[in-house]
Amino acid sequence: MNNERIITEALEVLPGGVNSPVRAFKAVGGKPIALVKGRGAKVWDADGREYIDFLASWGPLILGHAHPKVVKAVEEEVWKGLSFGLTNPHEVRLAHLVVEMVPSVEKVRFVNSGTEATMSAVRLARGVTGRKYVVKFDGCYHGHYDSLLVSAGSGVATFGIPGTPGIPEEIAKLTLVVPFNNREAVEETFRRYGDDIACLIVEPVPGNMGVVPPEEGFLQFLREITREYGTLLIFDEVITGFRLAKGGAQELFGVEPDITCLGKVLGGGMPVGAYGGGKEIMSQVAPEGPVYQAGTLSGNPVAMVAGVQTLKELRDREPYEELDRKMERLSEGVAGLLKDKGIAHRINRVGSMMTLFFTDREVRDFASAKTSDTELFAKFFRKLLDNGVLIPPSQFEAWFVSTAHEERDIDEALERISRAVKEL
Repeated sequence: MNNERIITEALEVLPGGVNSPVRAFKAVGGKPIALVKGRGAKVWDADGREYIDFLASWGPLILGHAHPKVVKAVEEEVWKGLSFGLTNPHEVRLAHLVVEMVPSVEKVRFVNSGTEATMSAVRLARGVTGRKYVVKFDGCYHGHYDSLLVSAGSGVATFGIPGTPGIPEEIAKLTLVVPFNNREAVEETFRRYGDDIACLIVEPVPGNMGVVPPEEGFLQFLREITREYGTLLIFDEVITGFRLAKGGAQELFGVEPDITCLGKVLGGGMPVGAYGGGKEIMSQVAPEGPVYQAGTLSGNPVAMVAGVQTLKELRDREPYEELDRKMERLSEGVAGLLKDKGIAHRINRVGSMMTLFFTDREVRDFASAKTSDTELFAKFFRKLLDNGVLIPPSQFEAWFVSTAHEERDIDEALERISRAVKEL
């Protein structure tokens, strides 16, 4: 089937024709595509068109599509069984790798998605502290869990919809929202509610309002104020974990949270999430403690072997300087093309993550991110797609590079982007 047939049939049986809203391309216009194959740094749609891929399945594919070691491990495991519902050796191996690589984690619990990880982390924080309030940042997205969908980024920001339909007001009121990179707002919130705040959750490098780096000392400030008030600090490293450094953003910035949420890269392309922390906190999770969480497919062997092979490759290869150089080259190349065209823009980059904003303002929080010209972004996206370059179909997301992107892929991508910019 071709793209049009697949999308037409999808609309008959899936809400909006998709299983995740941003895939419908409503924010960028044009017809959505259906992908049928990926190899290395490229993907192909159902019409046979090739794209250089900077979407990377929204971040997980740090080794590129169909990495041979990951595919081989998955193929071998599939023939042994897809799921057992009891402990298997691969989840133990993956847990050891997480504990080895992530500075703050001594024990970890696997789940099936980033949303499950953040939901479980918040429940754990409330169980440990006996408190009810959660502090989050405007524009940060932590999955579609009720308490965390308030003032969220990602698809909620993309479509400009409220994040609370379907969420009882009583639950939404327990989430306190402050601007990112704003110390004064955080201090005021803790002065008013500090004794009742169970946790502060943050993307240490937000990627769901677009990439927004933390200002110097901001993460350390969050560590200090949460410790002062007896509040647990949760780092949502679903995007940044194993991507910005072997130990994630907490290694890169030298700040250790109480609880870490992981996903995306952790599963190497399979559905995997996790939350972890010190032994004292994690001992409160059932069956050791009273905070309940469970999952039939959690730790299933196929997902676990994909994660094991991915993390082993990252641990042994440590490709982070290489990834940083690739993204630096791509971002500088794009910036040069837009500058030559006289188009106002701002590119935020941290390691192998970047976002292009069509604004002349510094982007340091969600308010400034929203000054980007989303209509121009939509035109840019469609021109890139026409020229065989795939980026996220949303202004408020991150581009990614992988170890599979070679110099010639970056060269070819910049040539294609150059053609797209000329057509704007």
